[in-house]
Amino acid sequence: MKPQASPKIQQSGASEPEILRLARAGDSAAWAALYNKHHDTVSRYIAFRVRERHLAEDLTSETFLRALRRISTFTWQGRDFGAWLVTIARNIVADYYKSSRFRLEWPTSEMRDMDQTVGDCADIALDELTKADLRLAVKAAMTRLGGRQAELIQVRFLEERSIAETATVMNLTVGAVKTMTYRAAQSLQHSLVGMRGAA
Repeated sequence: MKPQASPKIQQSGASEPEILRLARAGDSAAWAALYNKHHDTVSRYIAFRVRERHLAEDLTSETFLRALRRISTFTWQGRDFGAWLVTIARNIVADYYKSSRFRLEWPTSEMRDMDQTVGDCADIALDELTKADLRLAVKAAMTRLGGRQAELIQVRFLEERSIAETATVMNLTVGAVKTMTYRAAQSLQHSLVGMRGAA
């Protein structure tokens, strides 16, 4: 259950810098408002990277706990507070993958899923190879894009974020995201067609 922001904060229409000021002063209702506003973005960001629901929930909780502990170090510079949270989440996910714990864990839910696989083994293997080939082709095509275009394709389409969320994560305007999305999709399409013709 998500914490509830006080009706006073919800009804006041306070700006995010004002809510941040209150949260830094120890107002738990202000922190709850920030949590409610940014939880879905951070949760989706992490879930896309770890692919295991329970682990994603743990890492999301860790992100908000770390942010709460360090909220006094955050200074408003016109950037969305959510971008700071996503930066913390990115570091937590990187730390998780660097840790030895990642190499030793094998979620039991995945083991059950593998046991319940239905279908011909040859069909399953062919399907997995096709998916892997497609992933490799898109990944190779994305390396031909510029760094920002590749990041935009990753955030907007692979992480399935809205235009507004993409703008927040990448610190761009909504209009810039729309323009960059159009150009990046065209570049990616040309790159895939070029790779297909070379094959």
